[in-house]
Amino acid sequence: MMSTLDTTPLTAPVAASEIAAFRTAMRDRPEYAAASPLAQFVVAIIALVFMVFVVGSFATLALGVIGTSLQDVGLPGLLFLGFPLVVLAVIIIVAVTLIRRHFRGGGRWERWMRLDRFAVANGLTFSPLSRDPQYPGMIFGQGRSRVALDHLRSSEGRFLDYGTYRYVTGSGKNSTTHTWGFVALELDRSLPHMVLDAKANNGLFGSTIGIAFSKDQILSLEGDFNEHFTLYCPREYERDALYVFTPDLMALAIDEAAAFDIEIVDKWMFVYSTRGLDLLDPRLQERVHRILATVGTKTVSQTDRYRDDRVPSFEANVVAPSGQRLRRGVSAGAIAVVAVFLVMWSWPWISGLFGALLGR
Repeated sequence: MMSTLDTTPLTAPVAASEIAAFRTAMRDRPEYAAASPLAQFVVAIIALVFMVFVVGSFATLALGVIGTSLQDVGLPGLLFLGFPLVVLAVIIIVAVTLIRRHFRGGGRWERWMRLDRFAVANGLTFSPLSRDPQYPGMIFGQGRSRVALDHLRSSEGRFLDYGTYRYVTGSGKNSTTHTWGFVALELDRSLPHMVLDAKANNGLFGSTIGIAFSKDQILSLEGDFNEHFTLYCPREYERDALYVFTPDLMALAIDEAAAFDIEIVDKWMFVYSTRGLDLLDPRLQERVHRILATVGTKTVSQTDRYRDDRVPSFEANVVAPSGQRLRRGVSAGAIAVVAVFLVMWSWPWISGLFGALLGR
């Protein structure tokens, strides 16, 4: 893990010529070519041109009406007829901004150059896009079109990877894009599957971790830890969880990572954010670095001698099947959706019953 952190490349002034040179050097590399949305850019420009044509035609008609019957239109009519002109101006401004950013080499290319320089300065490797990262974490096997975006990996030593992860569920009009921030840190020992569900980022229906686990796997810990996290561990692995989550590690998790979900599975520790990570933000980089230096370092040292008692030898470095994965459950959101559907489906009978009772 990084011993020091140099965030200067994230904010230092850069010249347009430097960005252009970086783009020329990198644009043919597969990861940059895949991340460059040229087709999307072309489609967006075509859509903007079409909108300009439609709104412009309407604006021309509006001007004709204003010119021929100005006195009959009145102030409300003038405001209505002038609205297309405002929309047209906004569309033109957006189109010009997109074109300037695309062809001047700024925008994403400046971001990528800064992150690449940050990576070099801190012994990391930057990639704008990696398809279908093969991690065992709970968010990585869901949906389709799975990609890691703008992420940084360690160049040597203990493996580290952090950035933004995105996948799609559903299809057509019902498709949903899910975006997460993630930190993946490789450990030395295989551990039981454990999840710390942060309460600070819970939503309307409770947990936002995306997967529901059976509630009989919740383990309560000492102190005020339960006010910040819900800890899931496999049944009969409660003692193993207490071996890992000692009071000092719990204190570090509360102080440094209370807003993040944490998962330990196989030989990995994952830290999840419900939003993508803006790696150009020096404060976020420093926070990730601090989490790794505290929670990450303590987890590594706390588990470097762990052995599942159900496995005959330390050298095997595996966990018994019963502890490898948490059992799934049903989420509160799913229950709420089913309940609403049942109420709507049965409403005619319910309302009829109430009407009959009130009629008596």
